[in-house]
Amino acid sequence: MKIVTCIYNEKEYAGVLMEDGKVCLLGGVSSVNEIIDNGGVKEGNIDNGRMVEADQVRMLAPIPRPKQDVICLGINYADHAKESEKFDKEAFGGERPKAIYFSKRVNFAPGDGWDICGHFDIVDSLDYESELGVIIGKDAKDVPLEEVKDYIFGYTVINDISARNVQTSHKQWYFGKSLDDFTPMGPCIVTADEIDYPPALRITSKVNGELRQNGTTDMLITDIDHIISELSHGMTLKAGTIIATGTPSGVGMGMDPPCFLKEGDVVECEIEKIGKLRNKIVK
Repeated sequence: MKIVTCIYNEKEYAGVLMEDGKVCLLGGVSSVNEIIDNGGVKEGNIDNGRMVEADQVRMLAPIPRPKQDVICLGINYADHAKESEKFDKEAFGGERPKAIYFSKRVNFAPGDGWDICGHFDIVDSLDYESELGVIIGKDAKDVPLEEVKDYIFGYTVINDISARNVQTSHKQWYFGKSLDDFTPMGPCIVTADEIDYPPALRITSKVNGELRQNGTTDMLITDIDHIISELSHGMTLKAGTIIATGTPSGVGMGMDPPCFLKEGDVVECEIEKIGKLRNKIVK
């Protein structure tokens, strides 16, 4: 099932993207977070819903206002680790025997088709990162490795927009990753039952139609089982928690010379079986 959040007649709805391309505006629920808390879409939500054409709605991120900061994995693909160290050895080099975790403040996550502010008054090296987002389906505490998949509600596409100059100059990543608009997400959440576990999906990004990133989600250094199990042994991952699992090589800072985003650029992040997230960079 593909779950979305959208605007119809100036009102926000949780919905389901149907196989015929229409959107069912669900009845009896106010948000996708409520759907997650209730254990999924119920038959009555669809029966009491309203079918509309896709071109009648404006898509939002499936969870436009996350309950908490998005949890992220840094340097979690081997080839991305190499290109990052090449760009800035002090910031990204060194041994990494453990996973790198950081978070992103997300006041509002833009959806597919939304413009992204580049904050060019303080950013001179705007970058993209196509990532698989994992959505936790129920409160997770002390989860064994073999039970992790039972705690996953679904998957989405995340573009971890990054201000490299801000990220590296502050010696930590929170500010440079958390500017407004820097966590576009979508176009939907595909429920976990639709995708074989662990996910081995093609993940790509394009800038103005040029292929930049091209990998698969089974290339993670720290896999989903270990991410969720490890985190849950130190903190409770609440239902609705969003985890961005890292990005493959091909980001702007990894090019020779580096090639950062500018006003007017269009970034497309796509993951097999989930969909495409397309955003334009504006001032």
